[in-house]
Amino acid sequence: MKTFTKDSLKNELRQIAESGWHESHRDTSKARNDGAAGNLLEKLLGIEENNLPLPNANEWELKVQRSTSSSLVTLKHIEPSPRGMKFVPDVLLPMYGWKHADSGGKYAANERSFRMTMNGASRTDRGFMVVIEGERLRVSFDSSSVSSRHAEWLANVDKAVGLSDLDPAPYWGLADLRSALGSKLQNAFFVTADVEKRDGKEWFRYSRAEMLTGFSLEGFLACLGDSVANVEFDARTGHNHGTKFRVKSSAIPRLYESRDVVFDYSG
Repeated sequence: MKTFTKDSLKNELRQIAESGWHESHRDTSKARNDGAAGNLLEKLLGIEENNLPLPNANEWELKVQRSTSSSLVTLKHIEPSPRGMKFVPDVLLPMYGWKHADSGGKYAANERSFRMTMNGASRTDRGFMVVIEGERLRVSFDSSSVSSRHAEWLANVDKAVGLSDLDPAPYWGLADLRSALGSKLQNAFFVTADVEKRDGKEWFRYSRAEMLTGFSLEGFLACLGDSVANVEFDARTGHNHGTKFRVKSSAIPRLYESRDVVFDYSG
Protein backbone atom coordinates (compact mmCIF):
# COMPACT_ATOMS: atom_id res chain seq x y z
CA MET A 1 0.00 0.00 0.00
CA LYS A 2 1.25 3.47 -0.89
CA THR A 3 1.89 5.64 2.17
CA PHE A 4 2.74 9.31 2.72
CA THR A 5 4.22 11.58 5.29
CA LYS A 6 2.59 15.01 5.46
CA ASP A 7 5.53 16.52 3.54
CA SER A 8 5.50 13.85 0.83
CA LEU A 9 1.74 14.27 0.40
CA LYS A 10 2.20 18.04 0.05
CA ASN A 11 4.86 17.46 -2.63
CA GLU A 12 2.71 15.02 -4.57
CA LEU A 13 -0.29 17.35 -4.43
CA ARG A 14 1.89 20.15 -5.81
CA GLN A 15 3.09 17.90 -8.66
CA ILE A 16 -0.49 16.96 -9.57
CA ALA A 17 -1.51 20.62 -9.51
CA GLU A 18 1.44 21.66 -11.67
CA SER A 19 0.67 18.95 -14.24
CA GLY A 20 -2.49 20.80 -15.27
CA TRP A 21 -5.85 19.43 -16.37
CA HIS A 22 -7.01 15.83 -15.83
CA GLU A 23 -10.01 14.09 -17.35
CA SER A 24 -12.55 12.73 -14.87
CA HIS A 25 -12.73 8.96 -14.79
CA ARG A 26 -16.37 9.19 -13.65
CA ASP A 27 -19.12 9.68 -16.24
CA THR A 28 -20.51 13.17 -15.63
CA SER A 29 -21.92 13.73 -19.13
CA LYS A 30 -25.58 13.34 -18.07
CA ALA A 31 -25.45 14.44 -14.44
CA ARG A 32 -22.84 16.15 -12.31
CA ASN A 33 -21.09 13.91 -9.82
CA ASP A 34 -20.06 16.14 -6.90
CA GLY A 35 -17.56 13.52 -5.74
CA ALA A 36 -15.84 13.19 -9.13
CA ALA A 37 -13.08 15.72 -8.36
CA GLY A 38 -12.21 13.94 -5.11
CA ASN A 39 -12.38 10.48 -6.68
CA LEU A 40 -10.02 11.58 -9.45
CA LEU A 41 -7.51 13.10 -7.02
CA GLU A 42 -7.46 9.89 -4.98
CA LYS A 43 -6.79 7.95 -8.19
CA LEU A 44 -3.97 10.33 -9.16
CA LEU A 45 -2.46 9.89 -5.69
CA GLY A 46 -2.76 6.12 -6.01
CA ILE A 47 -4.85 5.64 -2.89
CA GLU A 48 -8.13 3.88 -2.16
CA GLU A 49 -11.31 5.95 -1.79
CA ASN A 50 -11.76 7.45 1.69
CA ASN A 51 -8.40 6.09 2.81
CA LEU A 52 -5.66 8.64 3.43
CA PRO A 53 -2.50 6.62 4.24
CA LEU A 54 -0.80 9.06 6.62
CA PRO A 55 0.54 8.48 10.12
CA ASN A 56 -2.48 8.83 12.45
CA ALA A 57 -4.64 8.62 9.33
CA ASN A 58 -7.81 8.31 11.40
CA GLU A 59 -7.24 11.96 12.39
CA TRP A 60 -6.92 13.22 8.80
CA GLU A 61 -9.23 13.50 5.82
CA LEU A 62 -8.80 14.54 2.20
CA LYS A 63 -11.57 17.00 1.27
CA VAL A 64 -11.99 18.19 -2.32
CA GLN A 65 -14.47 20.79 -3.55
CA ARG A 66 -15.17 22.44 -6.89
CA SER A 67 -14.20 26.10 -7.05
CA THR A 68 -17.72 26.93 -8.28
CA SER A 69 -19.50 24.92 -5.58
CA SER A 70 -22.06 26.54 -3.29
CA SER A 71 -23.25 23.25 -1.82
CA LEU A 72 -23.86 22.79 1.90
CA VAL A 73 -22.13 20.16 4.01
CA THR A 74 -23.94 18.68 7.01
CA LEU A 75 -21.49 18.71 9.92
CA LYS A 76 -23.63 16.98 12.53
CA HIS A 77 -27.19 16.47 13.80
CA ILE A 78 -27.53 18.01 17.28
CA GLU A 79 -30.86 18.48 19.04
CA PRO A 80 -31.28 21.57 21.23
CA SER A 81 -31.33 21.65 25.02
CA PRO A 82 -32.94 21.17 27.45
CA ARG A 83 -33.25 17.70 25.89
CA GLY A 84 -35.91 16.66 28.38
CA MET A 85 -38.35 19.22 26.96
CA LYS A 86 -38.19 17.65 23.48
CA PHE A 87 -38.33 21.15 22.01
CA VAL A 88 -38.78 20.23 18.37
CA PRO A 89 -41.73 17.78 18.60
CA ASP A 90 -43.36 19.22 21.75
CA VAL A 91 -42.86 22.99 21.38
CA LEU A 92 -41.68 24.22 17.97
CA LEU A 93 -43.83 21.89 15.87
CA PRO A 94 -47.19 22.23 17.70
CA MET A 95 -46.82 25.89 18.76
CA TYR A 96 -44.87 27.42 15.86
CA GLY A 97 -45.48 24.93 13.05
CA TRP A 98 -47.83 25.28 10.10
CA LYS A 99 -49.96 23.08 7.86
CA HIS A 100 -47.78 20.67 5.87
CA ALA A 101 -47.88 21.17 2.10
CA ASP A 102 -48.96 17.51 1.67
CA SER A 103 -51.51 17.42 4.49
CA GLY A 104 -54.76 15.82 3.39
CA GLY A 105 -52.91 14.03 0.57
CA LYS A 106 -49.71 12.17 1.25
CA TYR A 107 -50.19 12.82 4.97
CA ALA A 108 -53.15 13.16 7.33
CA ALA A 109 -55.25 16.32 7.25
CA ASN A 110 -53.74 17.55 10.55
CA GLU A 111 -50.09 17.08 9.46
CA ARG A 112 -47.92 19.99 10.55
CA SER A 113 -44.45 21.11 9.52
CA PHE A 114 -41.58 23.02 11.09
CA ARG A 115 -38.85 23.33 8.48
CA MET A 116 -36.65 26.32 9.18
CA THR A 117 -33.15 27.38 8.15
CA MET A 118 -31.64 29.86 10.59
CA ASN A 119 -28.37 31.75 10.74
CA GLY A 120 -26.93 34.46 12.93
CA ALA A 121 -27.01 37.28 10.39
CA SER A 122 -30.72 37.98 9.88
CA ARG A 123 -34.13 36.71 10.82
CA THR A 124 -36.19 34.39 8.67
CA ASP A 125 -39.49 35.65 7.26
CA ARG A 126 -41.12 33.95 10.26
CA GLY A 127 -38.96 35.91 12.72
CA PHE A 128 -36.40 33.28 13.78
CA MET A 129 -32.63 33.40 14.06
CA VAL A 130 -29.87 32.01 16.31
CA VAL A 131 -28.02 34.34 18.67
CA ILE A 132 -25.00 33.96 20.94
CA GLU A 133 -26.02 34.59 24.52
CA GLY A 134 -23.29 34.09 27.10
CA GLU A 135 -22.04 30.51 26.84
CA ARG A 136 -24.84 29.29 24.62
CA LEU A 137 -26.27 29.56 21.13
CA ARG A 138 -30.02 29.97 21.38
CA VAL A 139 -33.03 30.22 19.09
CA SER A 140 -34.61 33.68 19.12
CA PHE A 141 -38.10 34.68 17.90
CA ASP A 142 -39.23 38.25 17.13
CA SER A 143 -42.85 38.57 16.04
CA SER A 144 -42.28 42.11 14.72
CA SER A 145 -39.97 40.66 12.04
CA VAL A 146 -42.57 38.28 10.60
CA SER A 147 -43.50 38.90 6.97
CA SER A 148 -47.07 40.05 6.29
CA ARG A 149 -47.61 37.00 4.11
CA HIS A 150 -47.45 34.90 7.30
CA ALA A 151 -50.12 36.96 9.09
CA GLU A 152 -52.49 33.99 9.50
CA TRP A 153 -49.70 31.82 10.87
CA LEU A 154 -48.66 34.58 13.31
CA ALA A 155 -52.24 34.87 14.55
CA ASN A 156 -52.24 31.13 15.26
CA VAL A 157 -48.94 31.46 17.15
CA ASP A 158 -50.46 34.27 19.21
CA LYS A 159 -53.39 32.07 20.17
CA ALA A 160 -51.17 29.10 20.98
CA VAL A 161 -48.36 30.66 22.96
CA GLY A 162 -48.28 34.47 22.55
CA LEU A 163 -45.92 36.70 20.57
CA SER A 164 -43.03 37.24 22.96
CA ASP A 165 -39.64 35.54 22.56
CA LEU A 166 -39.40 31.84 23.37
CA ASP A 167 -39.18 31.28 27.12
CA PRO A 168 -37.56 28.94 27.84
CA ALA A 169 -35.69 29.00 24.54
CA PRO A 170 -34.03 26.02 22.83
CA TYR A 171 -30.25 26.33 22.93
CA TRP A 172 -26.90 24.58 22.55
CA GLY A 173 -24.14 25.07 25.12
CA LEU A 174 -20.99 26.35 23.42
CA ALA A 175 -18.83 23.84 25.30
CA ASP A 176 -21.10 21.03 24.09
CA LEU A 177 -20.93 22.31 20.52
CA ARG A 178 -17.14 22.56 20.65
CA SER A 179 -16.95 18.93 21.74
CA ALA A 180 -19.62 17.57 19.37
CA LEU A 181 -18.42 19.36 16.24
CA GLY A 182 -14.73 19.04 17.06
CA SER A 183 -15.00 15.26 17.32
CA LYS A 184 -16.59 15.17 13.85
CA LEU A 185 -14.33 17.62 12.02
CA GLN A 186 -11.01 15.87 11.64
CA ASN A 187 -7.83 17.59 10.47
CA ALA A 188 -7.86 17.78 6.69
CA PHE A 189 -6.10 18.52 3.45
CA PHE A 190 -8.62 20.76 1.68
CA VAL A 191 -8.17 20.92 -2.09
CA THR A 192 -10.04 23.17 -4.54
CA ALA A 193 -10.59 21.99 -8.12
CA ASP A 194 -11.37 24.13 -11.17
CA VAL A 195 -13.61 22.42 -13.71
CA GLU A 196 -14.29 22.74 -17.42
CA LYS A 197 -16.27 20.73 -19.97
CA ARG A 198 -14.62 19.25 -23.07
CA ASP A 199 -16.82 17.33 -25.50
CA GLY A 200 -19.32 16.71 -22.73
CA LYS A 201 -16.71 15.41 -20.30
CA GLU A 202 -15.46 17.13 -17.16
CA TRP A 203 -11.79 17.95 -16.64
CA PHE A 204 -10.32 19.08 -13.34
CA ARG A 205 -7.34 21.23 -12.41
CA TYR A 206 -6.36 21.32 -8.75
CA SER A 207 -5.70 24.98 -8.11
CA ARG A 208 -5.38 25.38 -4.35
CA ALA A 209 -4.68 23.22 -1.28
CA GLU A 210 -4.58 23.95 2.43
CA MET A 211 -3.64 21.82 5.42
CA LEU A 212 -6.27 22.42 8.13
CA THR A 213 -5.76 21.58 11.78
CA GLY A 214 -7.68 22.17 14.99
CA PHE A 215 -11.44 22.76 14.94
CA SER A 216 -12.44 26.31 15.86
CA LEU A 217 -15.95 26.83 17.27
CA GLU A 218 -15.36 30.56 16.94
CA GLY A 219 -14.82 30.01 13.21
CA PHE A 220 -18.14 28.19 12.94
CA LEU A 221 -19.97 30.91 14.89
CA ALA A 222 -18.44 33.53 12.58
CA CYS A 223 -19.75 31.53 9.61
CA LEU A 224 -23.23 31.61 11.17
CA GLY A 225 -22.91 35.38 11.42
CA ASP A 226 -21.87 35.61 7.77
CA SER A 227 -24.75 33.42 6.48
CA VAL A 228 -22.41 30.70 5.21
CA ALA A 229 -23.43 28.30 8.00
CA ASN A 230 -26.93 27.40 9.14
CA VAL A 231 -28.91 25.58 11.79
CA GLU A 232 -31.70 23.70 10.03
CA PHE A 233 -34.83 22.28 11.63
CA ASP A 234 -36.70 19.66 9.63
CA ALA A 235 -39.70 18.19 11.41
CA ARG A 236 -43.24 17.17 10.63
CA THR A 237 -45.96 15.58 12.71
CA GLY A 238 -44.75 12.22 13.97
CA HIS A 239 -41.25 12.49 12.51
CA ASN A 240 -38.29 14.72 13.33
CA HIS A 241 -35.64 14.43 10.61
CA GLY A 242 -33.11 15.99 12.97
CA THR A 243 -31.62 19.42 13.58
CA LYS A 244 -28.64 19.90 11.28
CA PHE A 245 -25.59 22.12 11.60
CA ARG A 246 -24.50 22.91 8.03
CA VAL A 247 -21.85 25.02 6.30
CA LYS A 248 -21.05 25.93 2.70
CA SER A 249 -18.30 23.68 1.42
CA SER A 250 -16.22 26.68 0.37
CA ALA A 251 -16.21 27.92 3.99
CA ILE A 252 -14.84 24.70 5.53
CA PRO A 253 -11.29 26.15 5.97
CA ARG A 254 -12.79 28.80 8.27
CA LEU A 255 -13.68 26.05 10.76
CA TYR A 256 -10.03 25.37 11.65
CA GLU A 257 -7.57 27.18 13.90
CA SER A 258 -4.55 26.62 11.64
CA ARG A 259 -4.61 26.96 7.85
CA ASP A 260 -1.36 26.24 6.05
CA VAL A 261 -1.48 26.97 2.30
CA VAL A 262 0.23 24.11 0.45
CA PHE A 263 -0.09 25.79 -2.96
CA ASP A 264 -2.28 28.41 -4.62
CA TYR A 265 -2.50 28.60 -8.41
CA SER A 266 -6.00 30.08 -8.42
CA GLY A 267 -4.98 33.60 -9.34
